[in-house]
Amino acid sequence: MVTMQSQAQYVLRTVEERGVRFVQLWFTDVLGRHKAFHVTPAELEDALDQGMTFDGSAIDGFSRVQESDVLARPDLTTFQLLPWYHEAGVARVFCDITNIDGSPFEGCPRQQLRRVLEGAREQGYTFFCAPEVEYFYFEDLDAARGPRPLDRGSYFDLLPDDTGSQLRRRTVLVLEEMGIGVEHAQHEDAPGQHEIDLRYTDALTMADTVMTTRMVIKEMARQEGVFASFMPKPLGGVQGSGMHTHISLWEGERNAFVDENDRYGLSEVARRFIAGLLHHAREITAVTNQWVNSYKRLIGGYEAPVHVSWARNNRSALVRVPVVKMGKADSTRLEYRAPDSACNPYLAFAVILAAGLRGIAEDYPLPPEADDNLFSLTPKELAKKGIEPLPSSLHDAVNEMEGSELLADTLGDHVFEWFIRNKREEWDAYQVQVTQFELDRYLPLL
Repeated sequence: MVTMQSQAQYVLRTVEERGVRFVQLWFTDVLGRHKAFHVTPAELEDALDQGMTFDGSAIDGFSRVQESDVLARPDLTTFQLLPWYHEAGVARVFCDITNIDGSPFEGCPRQQLRRVLEGAREQGYTFFCAPEVEYFYFEDLDAARGPRPLDRGSYFDLLPDDTGSQLRRRTVLVLEEMGIGVEHAQHEDAPGQHEIDLRYTDALTMADTVMTTRMVIKEMARQEGVFASFMPKPLGGVQGSGMHTHISLWEGERNAFVDENDRYGLSEVARRFIAGLLHHAREITAVTNQWVNSYKRLIGGYEAPVHVSWARNNRSALVRVPVVKMGKADSTRLEYRAPDSACNPYLAFAVILAAGLRGIAEDYPLPPEADDNLFSLTPKELAKKGIEPLPSSLHDAVNEMEGSELLADTLGDHVFEWFIRNKREEWDAYQVQVTQFELDRYLPLL
């Protein structure tokens, strides 16, 4: 086992040998926005040893004023050089936020995911994820003029060596240089839309990886004078940006979702996990899809899931069981299709895991598989099959979340209550807006 002391020695030695001038101590707020300290090598040893004290009341979702001081404690296993800084060596390390006494801070999303993962480990499980990160490249950031996609491509288009293709390729190379595995990358369906699929790893590492990937994508775009966005639905009339997440549970070296004697290759653990996801899907949607704009994506006709359902190879379902290649039973997995790439990955992975584990613990029955194109069914036909819709707005999703005992336990009172309060404020701010759609439609008519 590598000790903390030897890890610290490795970091300090690397900083000296590679001429690192700054180390960024990364963490996130409750909404998943990047935050950081920047320390020089002279201050690094103290930061690694003692952490960095800061006023948590200055960060949304962290401390109240009367209990404000918290510590950012570097996780030394996440130390990595940032390749895009050419003029001066810069590295980063992710931090866990703790109270001054060293106990986990309730407002830290990374700590909340760690807690849920430890609960899974106590049951013998390790949780693995592999998200498909979708996003857009736009020519610039000009909200008044509206977003203008960088290209006019569509699914899997092999375009000439345009800026978008170059940026996607350069991003993958930078991620690989940082030790982040990329399964593949492609142009997505909408103009200017691209996708990078990350290689399977444990959920905590993957949440860090999603945060890093979003940073790298935006930085590579900035260097070319263009703008990358993870906004779930920036353009009307085309599909939005999802983060379909492939998931599996492992017991040691064995994939707990596999039963080769089952007709579909799914173990009882997998079936109960799916049932848990479906049972709690409406409750967890406010976390996996946390913005007002998220629900412009979750509508029928644009490949995003709308109905609480599962199927083996039906992309209209919320939970999909991808077909496994012959002789590759260990790659059996589930795909949860609701999340968008603007979610907080720490909280999203935590609630997905918690929902699945609850299904296992309480032996939830698995509903029948959806064998129809759900987008083509009427509400009456869906109701007859017992298929509920996902929440259709942030308002509805927060109402579902507020009544969820599972979400309160998973996120802890601090994050749970702040998140609901913040999202209600977002909805209220949205409600008072008069949109261009309303002006164009009603002003001349009424």
